[in-house]
Amino acid sequence: MEVTKIKGINEKREEDLKKIGVTDTADLIRYFPRAYLDLRSKQMLKNAYHNDIVLTTGRILNIPVNRFAMRRGGFVKAVCEQEGYIYTVIWFNQPYVLNKLVTGEEYLFYGRVNERNGELSLVNPSFELCEKAFRLKGIVPQYAVKGNLTQKVMRDSIKLAVDIEKPKSIIPFDLQQKYELSGLYEAYRQVHNPTDFNLLKKSENRIAVEEYFSLISAFKFIKGDRNQVRINKYDCSDKDLLRFISERFPFEFTDGQKKAVNEIFADMKGSSVMNRLMQGDVGSGKTAVGMCAVYIAVKSGYQAVMLAPTEVLARQNYLAAKKAFPDYNVDLITGSLSAKEKRAVKGAAKLGITNILVGTHALLQDDVEFCNLSLCVCDEQQRFGVAQRSALLNKGVTPDVLVMSATPIPRTLSLIFYGDLDVTSITDKPKMRMPVQTNIVPKEKYLDMLGFIKRETENGRQAYFVCPKIEGDEEGSIMSVTELYEDLKTKLPTVSVGLLHGKMKDVEKNKIMQDFKDKAYSVLVSTTVIEVGVDVPDASVMVIYNAERFGLSALHQLRGRVGRSDIKSYCFLMTKATDGPSLERLKIIKDNSDGFKISEYDYKLRGSGDFMGNRQSGKFMKDLGFLDYDTEAIFLAKKISDEFFSSQTDRSIVKEVAIKKYNRLKDISLN
Repeated sequence: MEVTKIKGINEKREEDLKKIGVTDTADLIRYFPRAYLDLRSKQMLKNAYHNDIVLTTGRILNIPVNRFAMRRGGFVKAVCEQEGYIYTVIWFNQPYVLNKLVTGEEYLFYGRVNERNGELSLVNPSFELCEKAFRLKGIVPQYAVKGNLTQKVMRDSIKLAVDIEKPKSIIPFDLQQKYELSGLYEAYRQVHNPTDFNLLKKSENRIAVEEYFSLISAFKFIKGDRNQVRINKYDCSDKDLLRFISERFPFEFTDGQKKAVNEIFADMKGSSVMNRLMQGDVGSGKTAVGMCAVYIAVKSGYQAVMLAPTEVLARQNYLAAKKAFPDYNVDLITGSLSAKEKRAVKGAAKLGITNILVGTHALLQDDVEFCNLSLCVCDEQQRFGVAQRSALLNKGVTPDVLVMSATPIPRTLSLIFYGDLDVTSITDKPKMRMPVQTNIVPKEKYLDMLGFIKRETENGRQAYFVCPKIEGDEEGSIMSVTELYEDLKTKLPTVSVGLLHGKMKDVEKNKIMQDFKDKAYSVLVSTTVIEVGVDVPDASVMVIYNAERFGLSALHQLRGRVGRSDIKSYCFLMTKATDGPSLERLKIIKDNSDGFKISEYDYKLRGSGDFMGNRQSGKFMKDLGFLDYDTEAIFLAKKISDEFFSSQTDRSIVKEVAIKKYNRLKDISLN
């Protein structure tokens, strides 16, 4: 239903709602509160501590700072008073706040406390005039708002939308009864208008069960039947495979690699099509194992493809395949090839001349056809959406599938989203790989660190410098890549420095990354675009600025860009954090090198909603927003979905929802 049908929402407010992703009443009721105010427990700010989340009051004395007109990424600051105690309130990247503040008025603030040099401030709090706020009672929802939207408009509109939509469960009634699921309509009412925190928690879990049930079911409908009967028969013995490994790889496989090869070999010689996820820590040797799967296919006279997310990684895989398969025709297809080159590659693949085709998204184009494709290998699979992988599989007749991930996935998520895949985990690393020494570096040690890196580059080593953003913030708390690039050119004048970030065109990014690999630069300053896949053996140093702003798994992935040979390597975590949760998180990275353990820590710290919510990827599981639900809700949803697919004959309602989900899932990736 259109949102303009709701009382109080005119065309202007409809436009404001569209800016936050709300286009109809169904979207509106799924726009869950970002927080709740318990109006029974206000506190004095002077009694708060750094990083506390508080509900407090303050009268605005003046608004001395407004720098939005000066540069992008500014802030609004207000000086407030509470019973004689003076403090500041600051909002970053929210210029609209300025028009909502009135000097002399008293406001109710809810937000995080920041302490600097003994002075307290509130950062990005939600707020309301006390005169209006005190009319509210009990537990009050707070929504993420922009533009002219107010908390009152959101609360009133969503309450009406819930009564209009009256959400109904698509889980069959008998399964709802069996698992004692409460009514979905009442759960939505409780989440948006809670009467009790215990009931609120139960309601959040109930909605999460519903959403995960429909999502997991959608994945099952999209992926289809995993137990497809094998059509392609492979003529490759275990002796053939062992000979290939001994001749092509100048090192002994680890126990984890051997186990992975055995499982893949058993799959490809079995009666059902292989659907296997191989996840392994950075540098665990997944590519070599993937080459073994490719050998089984091409040795038997079939074609194989290797899909990579970037051109640099595709070229790296192409060169590795050329080296491993000198007796076979290996081709590469990427977006940067000329039209003539693409036609030649496509023609060879269609005629069966090409045995192994390596490429980027260019592989997925409709006019890329094969003669007898039997194996699809997706490298760094978490970068590809469900529909993208499906498009690749449709180019063969029930091809075997091996998806590889260097991002260890928590057991909870792998059970849910790869429940239709057999999972292989390579937990060890080649013996020649040395552990990366990780250090937390305070700002006063910055110059000492640069001196060390200068000496490393003089010995032929290379270094990455990674920043969280292309542009910094007004307060100077975030280092930007452009600022750091200029700073390093000044402080390291004899060192060649390159710059890489996401706003560059793909052709330019590929060239810079390739130049760094070819040692045209000794130092590369970058955002996280370097996180995936490229192997630079001489890179021995990774420096991560504002490390406290990254998730644990992201930090571990970045650290994995170094230590990819027998060279002693280092990772420096630059941070201004001196204590508290931020520093504790960094200590987890410092003291752990096991990506699987780190992913579990990350999952526990950030929670299921945040790990996959819109705060993580911007699109994946958007419907769950800020819901604070338990891990058990995910497992229950999967259990109900499994039972539904094994026992229910009428799947029409669930399938209809799955199709709607598919339109959103087609480009998602676990990122």
